Amino acid sequence: MFLKILKNDLFWVTLFSGFFAQTLKFVIYWIKERKPNLEWLFTTGGMPSSHSASVMCLSTMVGIRKGFDSLIFGVTLYFSLIIMYDAAGLRRAAGEQARIINTLIKEFGEGKGIENKKLKELLGHTPIEVLTGATLGIIIGVIFA
Repeated sequence: MFLKILKNDLFWVTLFSGFFAQTLKFVIYWIKERKPNLEWLFTTGGMPSSHSASVMCLSTMVGIRKGFDSLIFGVTLYFSLIIMYDAAGLRRAAGEQARIINTLIKEFGEGKGIENKKLKELLGHTPIEVLTGATLGIIIGVIFA
């Protein structure tokens, strides 16, 4: 069974699309900030969304190979849309809440026994980051399908 997974090109191309998007994110922020920051290779959030690239690559390849009217395409597309909605909705909102909490702790919590542990603020994505990642995933899926 494990050898079959190793031979599953759909899995590997999907994985590649996520790594490619994450590497692209690193390069974009390197150019933008004018210095490399290895954290961008492993962080959530930012441009483009690697989650969106991965799931839309998977959905695209399944649609091309099994048919856009197939049951498995419907399942993969449904879960892809949930993941992208979560990235731009729930995770983004959690990141905004973390930013506000960090500001409140910095302004009002110092010296009052509140732990000054900074919460991670970049958790989710803007809609354009999700759309860009999804587009990248579709392109990679079409190329490798």
